[in-house]
Amino acid sequence: MEKELLKFKPRNLDRLPRLDTILMVEKALYKYKSDKTVTQIWRLLPKKVMWTTFITILDYLEYSGKIIIEDDRTVTWIWDPKKLEEWKKKGLVIA
Repeated sequence: MEKELLKFKPRNLDRLPRLDTILMVEKALYKYKSDKTVTQIWRLLPKKVMWTTFITILDYLEYSGKIIIEDDRTVTWIWDPKKLEEWKKKGLVIA
């Protein structure tokens, strides 16, 4: 059987984020790692972002494997590009 690819499906099609907004949220999430909850990070963003847009970005980042949102709504950054480069140098294949 063929492996079925998962597709990202945003919850709200009215609020699709721009790239600069996604990058701003990524930077904030990386900065706080796992110290803050979803609501706390939203309030600490340098620019205001609508809640639905913010949730769409979090959905995308969780889908892409950069973050994990835990049961207590704490966001944990898990993406490590430096480690990925080390793995590539060792010849490990990332699927």
